[in-house]
Amino acid sequence: MSLSFEEHAARDARLVILRGLKDQTDGRLNETLLTMLLESFGHNRSREWVRTQLQKLWELGAVSIVEAGTVQIAAITRAGIDHVERRSVIDGVARPSPEF
Repeated sequence: MSLSFEEHAARDARLVILRGLKDQTDGRLNETLLTMLLESFGHNRSREWVRTQLQKLWELGAVSIVEAGTVQIAAITRAGIDHVERRSVIDGVARPSPEF
């Protein structure tokens, strides 16, 4: 099955989100900071688009999400960490490159 450019971009963004969360001491970031992180990797998208990616990651079991007022806060799960560390694969998220 051939994926559209949009789906490739979304899968890459989901990986960027998981890596960003994994790099945090507590494994959490709010959607505003995630939007800024994605922009630094060339994903210049709306907050609503970022929320859509967070929802997909939640559906895949890679993150948990809590609401703090009008802001969503994502926390990486064990499944998300395992994907970033190449111990398992989550379909719908780009596969991380090996680190040498």
